[in-house]
Amino acid sequence: MKNALVLWMTLCGLASPGLAADPAVSDGSKYKVLLENEEVRVLEYKDLPGEKTQEHRHPAFVVYAVQPFKRRLTLSDGRIMTREFVAGDVLYSKGETHVGENVGATPTHVIMVELKAGRP
Repeated sequence: MKNALVLWMTLCGLASPGLAADPAVSDGSKYKVLLENEEVRVLEYKDLPGEKTQEHRHPAFVVYAVQPFKRRLTLSDGRIMTREFVAGDVLYSKGETHVGENVGATPTHVIMVELKAGRP
């Protein structure tokens, strides 16, 4: 079903085969859209130890850790990063394409604010 959706989006010009997916689509069981407007999209993300996402893309974003967790991110260029957060940590990123994996002993729970392009 997911492959059919990607094919349909490609044929309609809404996606191209080389572009990474929207995380709310590729990992809809882990991401929940809390708010979306012309300027931002606010997502809640939750997973369990050992769980892994599909490759997806985030534009520039701010992430707030609701609880402590540890993740391994494999970036589209092959670099691997490990990020460890305590509750209350906040991180800004200019955006990235990655696969995320919970490599810690606790669930991941974050609130992410993605910034929309073209805003002053």
